[in-house]
Amino acid sequence: MSEGAGGHAGHMDAIYRTQRHFYDLTRKYYLLGRDALIRDLRPDPGARVLEVGCGTARNLIAAAQYWPLGEFYGFDISAAMLETARANVARKRLSDRIRLAQGDATADTGPALFDVPRFDRVFMSYTLSMIPDWQAAIRLAAQSVGEGGALHIVDFGQQEQLPGAFRAGLFAWLDKFDVTPRADLRDTLEDIAREEGMTCRFTAKYRGYAWAATLSR
Repeated sequence: MSEGAGGHAGHMDAIYRTQRHFYDLTRKYYLLGRDALIRDLRPDPGARVLEVGCGTARNLIAAAQYWPLGEFYGFDISAAMLETARANVARKRLSDRIRLAQGDATADTGPALFDVPRFDRVFMSYTLSMIPDWQAAIRLAAQSVGEGGALHIVDFGQQEQLPGAFRAGLFAWLDKFDVTPRADLRDTLEDIAREEGMTCRFTAKYRGYAWAATLSR
């Protein structure tokens, strides 16, 4: 990893060294749209599916169980989170179907980390709001998608159809955890889709609480 990536990795470890033990119990109440993303993956039998920023492997485990004929991969910058992820995968007896690695979403790619050509599905769930150079992370994720594949994304929206007080309170609370919803996410996705020869489908969910997108090749 680069010096900058190493600093961010240490920062993430500091945040999650304790939180990782109860992360999934708390996040299910406000990381909305993750399970809908998993259902929308629809990988063919034998397809390779990659999660960028896999955290505790909660999503990978759910995806592997929902799509039992796929091959699943995930990487994260935090060694602390990966320790928990590996334990969770082993506990579910999915170590033969889920491969994990440490990597920086702004510098590393799934094909390089796992020595595979491309992925049929790549997904990013509530990661972009925590990655400083989130535009680079999207671009590398899109470049990891093979022909006929897709990149699926869900993250915090701008709460555009919710009360202003709710938006202000949520954003202030998220800021305590270094989480920044990306106001220009849609424009960035559309620009990268054009660069990569992909189509972009963008949807606001739950009155703008979450934004979801699919870039298809």
